[in-house]
Amino acid sequence: MKITSIKTIVVNAEMRNWVFVKVETDQAGLHGWGEATLEWKTRAVVGAVEDLAPLLIGHDPRDIEQAYRMMNKQGFWRMGVIGASAISGIEVALWDILGKDLGVPVWRLLGGKTRERVPVYTHLGLGDMRAVYETMQPNELVDRAMEVVEKGYRALKVVFIPYTHYTAPLRAVDHVARLMETLRKAVGDDVEIMIDFHGRPASAAAALDYIRALAPGRPLFVEEPVPPGNPELMKAVTAASPVAIATGERLIGRSEFEPLFRLNAIHIAQPDIAHTGGLAESRKIAAAAETAGIGIAPHNPLGPLAGVAALHFDIATPNFVIQEEMTGSVPWYSEVADTPIRMVDGAWQIPQAPGLGVEVNEKVAAKHPFAQEVIHTKHATIGDGTVVDW
Repeated sequence: MKITSIKTIVVNAEMRNWVFVKVETDQAGLHGWGEATLEWKTRAVVGAVEDLAPLLIGHDPRDIEQAYRMMNKQGFWRMGVIGASAISGIEVALWDILGKDLGVPVWRLLGGKTRERVPVYTHLGLGDMRAVYETMQPNELVDRAMEVVEKGYRALKVVFIPYTHYTAPLRAVDHVARLMETLRKAVGDDVEIMIDFHGRPASAAAALDYIRALAPGRPLFVEEPVPPGNPELMKAVTAASPVAIATGERLIGRSEFEPLFRLNAIHIAQPDIAHTGGLAESRKIAAAAETAGIGIAPHNPLGPLAGVAALHFDIATPNFVIQEEMTGSVPWYSEVADTPIRMVDGAWQIPQAPGLGVEVNEKVAAKHPFAQEVIHTKHATIGDGTVVDW
C-alpha cells in the first residue's frame, strides 16, 4: 500500500477555521482523515501540510512511526506549533487508514479499552467564542452555565480571569471570587467546574491571588495559571496552590512536557493531539505523565475530526481524567462530518467502527470556505495600554 496524495480541506466554523487533512492511498476507497486546526494560523498550516506531503508520497501509510520520523527529521528544520499541527493532522489520518485496513477501531491499535465511557466537558455557549471569552458578569454566567447543564453535561469550563499583568488588582480578585461563588451555587455540587486562566497572570503571585479566591468553589482544576514555557514558574504556582493545576495546550511534544513532569510542576497535563504531534506522541506524553503521577485531560476546542481522535486516545489512556469538546460550536457541526461521537449522561460512548469511524461530507465542507477569523487576541490590554497575554 502506498500514499498517493495528501490534501487539506479548510472549513470556516465562524470562530475558527477547521483544517481537515485527507491522506489517500492506491487502494480503492481507502483513505484517512485527520485534523490540523490552529487558530489564526490556517494558511500557514495548510502550507506546511503541502510542504510535508512530498516526504510521504509513495510510502506505506501503515508505517506510522517511520512517517512521523520522516516528517520531523527529513525537513531539517525543527518544527514549531505550525509544523507540528500539520504533522499531527497527517499522523492521525495514518492511524485511520491502519484501523480501516485491519478492520478495527483506532483505540484497539492504541492498546485497547481502559474504560467504559469517556467523561467530557464543554464551554459556555457550547463553544461560541463570544460566550466563552466575554461572559464576565454573574447573571449571564449563570444563564449560560445552566444552558450547558441542561444539555446533559456534568462538567464545564469558564474563562473569566481578567487580563492581568504582574499583580492582581483587589477589585479584580474580588470579582472573580463572586463569579465562582455564584456559579457554584447555580450548578450545585454534582457539576465539575474548571477555570481557564489562559496564562493571563504574568507572575506566580498574581496567579495565586486568583486561585485562592476560586478555591472555596472547589474547581476540578485551574488551567494555564501562568504563561507556558517556564516550568520553574509553574512549579512555584503548583507548590502553593490549594487546587489542582493543569497546563499543556501550548506545549509541543515530549520534550516540552518533560521538565514539568520531572519537577512535579503540574497535576494534570493537557496535550492537544492536533498540535503536539498526533496520537503516538500524545501516548508517549501520557505514559511519561503516568510515571510522574500526573493525569491527562486533553485540550480540544477544535472540530469534529479532532474530537474523534481524542475519543480514541481517551479510551486507551489509563491516566485520562476528562475530555474537552465543542460539538455544538456551529449549527451544522454534525452535517460536515459523520462521527461516532455519542454522549450519554455527560460522557462519550465507545465506538466500534474501523479506523476513526468518521467520514467528511466534502460537499457540505465546500459550503463553508476559509474566512478570516475574528482576532480576539488584539483586545488583550490592560488599563494603561500595556499588551498582555490573551
